[in-house]
Amino acid sequence: MGENDVIGSYTAIGDSFTEGVGDPGPDGRFVGWADRLAVLLADRIPEEGHFRYANLAVRGRLLDQIVAEQVPRAKALAPDLVTFCAGGNDIIRPGSDPDDVAERFERAVVDLTSHIGTVLVTTGFDTRGVPVLRHLRGKIATYNGHVRAIADRYGCPVLDLWSLRTVQDRRAWDHDRLHLSPEGHTRVALRAAQVLGLEVPADPDQAWPPLPPRGTLEGRRDDIQWAREYLVPWIGRRLRGQSSGDRVSAKRPDLLPL
Repeated sequence: MGENDVIGSYTAIGDSFTEGVGDPGPDGRFVGWADRLAVLLADRIPEEGHFRYANLAVRGRLLDQIVAEQVPRAKALAPDLVTFCAGGNDIIRPGSDPDDVAERFERAVVDLTSHIGTVLVTTGFDTRGVPVLRHLRGKIATYNGHVRAIADRYGCPVLDLWSLRTVQDRRAWDHDRLHLSPEGHTRVALRAAQVLGLEVPADPDQAWPPLPPRGTLEGRRDDIQWAREYLVPWIGRRLRGQSSGDRVSAKRPDLLPL
């Protein structure tokens, strides 16, 4: 898309990343990169209330659930832009096959692009610095290669999160180390806007201020606290077949003015 192409409506579909987990708003609902991108898009339309936005994403959703629950709704809303981020929760499941996930992702992209003018897809993050996900880096890289190839085949812009190096900083991540912090979500929104050809008010690649050095003992203590507070419950939910989104519905199911 170019700088002169105006997007008048936008629908976000996906899981916790697109719902905005890790970026709490003043009303108790999560904000997140998609909401922040919607604001950047709305700012390009001078008439107040003419830009409309829906966010159908729900935390914990697997690809097939997103395809079944959110894709039909996105097609019915028929916005100018859909952002489609899905497959991450599938990839981190034991025994999952990134090739199989990518085949199902491609079928959904074919469906969306036949109804929506612009479908932006996202890659997964580089998990080299995430203790519980570091060993999945190869699977994520394989899936990312598929996503880029699918995007090439169907003319989709790509939000390449793997190459967004500033989110490798621990300040870009929430305390759970699985979701972005408000600053992390902001940087992703800025990069998404750049991908869509928008001028942005800040550089998502801007370097972080230096951090004071941390001792080995302090880091180990943080790791133990993190494992107790976040890792053990996360593993427990998966062993019980539970999802963090079991009783959660979409925060913005209709195309409404911002």
